[in-house]
Amino acid sequence: MMLVNLSCSVIMDSEDQYHFLRKKMVDDQLISRGISDPLVLNAMMKVKREEFVPVISKHLSYMDSPLDISKGQTISQPYIVAFMTECLELKGGEKVLEIGTGSGYQTAVLAEIVKEVYSVEIIKQFSQKAKKIFDNLGYNNIFLNVGNGYYGLEDKAPFDAIIVTAYSKKVPPSLIEQLKIDGKLVIPIEEGIGLFSEQVLKVITKTKDSIIETNTIGVRFVPLTNSYNAAPEEQGDQQ
Repeated sequence: MMLVNLSCSVIMDSEDQYHFLRKKMVDDQLISRGISDPLVLNAMMKVKREEFVPVISKHLSYMDSPLDISKGQTISQPYIVAFMTECLELKGGEKVLEIGTGSGYQTAVLAEIVKEVYSVEIIKQFSQKAKKIFDNLGYNNIFLNVGNGYYGLEDKAPFDAIIVTAYSKKVPPSLIEQLKIDGKLVIPIEEGIGLFSEQVLKVITKTKDSIIETNTIGVRFVPLTNSYNAAPEEQGDQQ
């Protein structure tokens, strides 16, 4: 009996510790930097980032930085996840497309706010791992697809909002086409050449008559893989 009680105590202590770190992250990394949308702050407080990082990195779950998740990919810094989500100006009830499931952390944050999240990931292993996590956590409004996110998800369009978690040299035309009127697309775009290049997070609003493009902050993401440079073993059929 003592062993069982000790085990439960350790689990509770661990949960309490992560809750404390999550609250500190929201206060120190998000609110202090201007994140103010209650829906975003609530989602960031609810989603357990420790569930989405490799076991070896769990003690770093709430650091103010991205973390490696293998294959040259990362789980984004909490502030960037919150900032990008806030840029979408979500109200709840939307259908959102995410390009780049990765660890699934950004996906889960979106799922706490909107009605449906459709996420596309080109690396099949990442999608499979994310699905297990979502199933364990009880998410039933996330729909995963393995495939080339550069082309979006035409059969599920249009979307109220689209978020891209990898940088591109240009805005993929297919994503603009799949966005509803008055919808927003948030995407990192690389501007400049060579040593003088930089990534800028752009918010693109599709109106009835035009496309409005707004620059926000400088970011650093891995590249968005398109059909010309995707490794064959990393491509998969959409499901």
